[in-house]
Amino acid sequence: MKIVAQNRKAYHDYFIEESVEAGMILTGTEVKSLRDGKANLKDSYVIIKDSEVYLLNCHISPYTHGNIMNHDPVRTRKLLLHKKEIVRLQAEAAQKGYSIIPLKIYFKDGRAKTEIGLAKGKKQYEKRETIKKKEADREIERAMKTR
Repeated sequence: MKIVAQNRKAYHDYFIEESVEAGMILTGTEVKSLRDGKANLKDSYVIIKDSEVYLLNCHISPYTHGNIMNHDPVRTRKLLLHKKEIVRLQAEAAQKGYSIIPLKIYFKDGRAKTEIGLAKGKKQYEKRETIKKKEADREIERAMKTR
């Protein structure tokens, strides 16, 4: 499994309740650009419209050797999920404070996949608490290593 892009800010800004793997519908130059590792998930999000799932604001850079057939870098891309998963995600995302965000893009068995997560936003004080907890865990690890 080769990870192309990861949304690290998502783990800082949200509590990730659950994650689901989804396939992506891409053009040829998008796949080649992803294989080069030229993707950015910053500020991207997922919407469900007419029982179909779409990835918005995901930036996949144009392929360097592409010609006039190159793709639009921030076009809306359709994600592939089973109908049951779409219905369940839509019901859970309808609750107040929940949103669906992409966590990472990777290749699995030669196919581009996106891991999307059902997320609930963190408050500012919760973000600070998370940072403090990580730093404390790091200090404990360092103390254990030196002994």
